[in-house]
Amino acid sequence: MKIICIGRNYAEHAYELNNEIPEEPVFFMKPDSSLLRNNSPFYIPDWTNEVHHEIELVIKINRLGKNIEKPFAHRYYSEIGLGIDFTARDVQRKLKEKGLPWEKAKAFDQAAVISSTFLSVSKVAETGSINFKLNVNNKTVQNGDSKLMIFNFDEIITHVSKYVTLKIGDLIFTGTPAGVGAVTIGDRLEGYIEDKKLLDFMIK
Repeated sequence: MKIICIGRNYAEHAYELNNEIPEEPVFFMKPDSSLLRNNSPFYIPDWTNEVHHEIELVIKINRLGKNIEKPFAHRYYSEIGLGIDFTARDVQRKLKEKGLPWEKAKAFDQAAVISSTFLSVSKVAETGSINFKLNVNNKTVQNGDSKLMIFNFDEIITHVSKYVTLKIGDLIFTGTPAGVGAVTIGDRLEGYIEDKKLLDFMIK
């Protein structure tokens, strides 16, 4: 099982981090040891002073595929969940300045939070868009809508599958909207798709 993450897929988020708008999907990987399930608490590592939350829609791959053409991409997923791509922003910043890979800041243990419940895409996306949000201590800090993605689900699958074979159970984190920020010990994070709460856990 692979965790594939799409970066800079919402224009406002790219702007808030002073990044250029990509011409094609930017993706990177996290290992399965990054998964944090069942609303277990997230423990801030002792080697970073600035861990940021990034709420994302997550699609689950349901069949084997390589070089998938866009008209057929929708056949490769039927469920959608929520995830948080935790990022050690201070570490990432230093790595980017040196032109080095980001794995240390993105792929550490517990850095990929995933909801235990996945919803039917066909039921959630009836209006052509999927709304989602993250609350920290009962305050909404990130609001997203899938219609604002630079690259939609099908475009992501088509692009990624050119380079990486997709397998059943693979998870694709599809990008975060603006509003990312640091978490601190004692914070409570709650994530919603529409009015359904799928994430509810503590920072320790």
